[in-house]
Amino acid sequence: MIAVLVIDMQNAFFEDPALKQRREEVVAACNSLTSGAREAGAKVLLIGTEHEQDKSTWSLNMLDDDQGFIFRGSEQAEFVPGLLTTDFPQMVKTRDSAFMGTDLWMRLRNWEVDTVVLAGVSAHNCIAQTAADAFAHNIRVIYAADAIATENAEAAEAVLRILTREYRQRVLPLEEVLALF
Repeated sequence: MIAVLVIDMQNAFFEDPALKQRREEVVAACNSLTSGAREAGAKVLLIGTEHEQDKSTWSLNMLDDDQGFIFRGSEQAEFVPGLLTTDFPQMVKTRDSAFMGTDLWMRLRNWEVDTVVLAGVSAHNCIAQTAADAFAHNIRVIYAADAIATENAEAAEAVLRILTREYRQRVLPLEEVLALF
């Protein structure tokens, strides 16, 4: 079974100018992807990052810089306007990988998922870390190319090249992903 994981489509990430200019395009692609998955009976999970102001969930770079980010309940933590969220389950993470410190593996196992389609931001960070951990859990990964964005194209290209070659993960255009459902 295939599940769609939409990662970090939140206001905070689209404050970056490179991502801001692609927001509408990526939202539209994510909506097409999740709508197609819903119609086919595939599972969809919206995953967002949130941190506590007391530093208890901060990553090392946040602690080193004494600079928090995307606090629970803030406007930054909200999903971007226009993203379809109604009736989709949601999950909160505090690290780049959606597997780290969450119940994602249990959810996927309960849904009998053997393949995930990844969408959202950022290709070189949260998407890549989630993909690497999916591989570690023997879950196949497909990247919905049109529904993924990054603020660092060079890093994204490099990491996706490694993940597709070494982990046999695939990058497909949205139309080909939708045909898999």
